[in-house]
Amino acid sequence: MYKGSCLCGAVSFEVEGDIPPPTACHFSKCRKHSGHFEASTDVPRSAVTVYGSDKVTWYHSSEKVRRGFCSVCGSSLFWDPIYKDWIAISMGAFDKPTDTKLVRHIFVADKGDYYEVADGLPQNQQ
Repeated sequence: MYKGSCLCGAVSFEVEGDIPPPTACHFSKCRKHSGHFEASTDVPRSAVTVYGSDKVTWYHSSEKVRRGFCSVCGSSLFWDPIYKDWIAISMGAFDKPTDTKLVRHIFVADKGDYYEVADGLPQNQQ
């Protein structure tokens, strides 16, 4: 069982089972949502229990995706592809230890110009 929460604690969650290795997304929408690149892990919806879900505000950034954040403190928590059976959870919201490591970078072609991706992990340009 893995646990996490937003900054103020109004929203918390539990994930049953293992957390898959996270990816770092450099897409402009992910950067704007998180304030930098966004590291998240994709878990089955059935494995996630959210407490304080009435404090989660959903922003529909496209027809297929919504992004969840705490309405009290603003913490970025979820990236939700509406028509899939999984949800992405921001790695920064998990309590330690997560027992996983970043596995790759995606949308590197869209990364910010103020940093380099130089950790040796695989990089997908799109």
